[in-house]
Amino acid sequence: MPIKKWVFQYLIALPIIFVLLAGIQYLKGRSLEYAIEFGVMWSLISVAIFALRRFYFYRKNIKCAVCNDIPDNN
Repeated sequence: MPIKKWVFQYLIALPIIFVLLAGIQYLKGRSLEYAIEFGVMWSLISVAIFALRRFYFYRKNIKCAVCNDIPDNN
């Protein structure tokens, strides 16, 4: 299982998603505390959803053109 690859990808994605979501909430006029809380919560939820989906595809041996985790058997 390409655990190292996934961990590295999500360690990069998590802060990017956090900054994006928290920044949008802050620009919408929410308080900084709310924006940070929103960014942390929804970035963790979104990364968890994508990680579980990728793990499911890996276990079911479903090829993902974007992920490129499973070699092509042609």
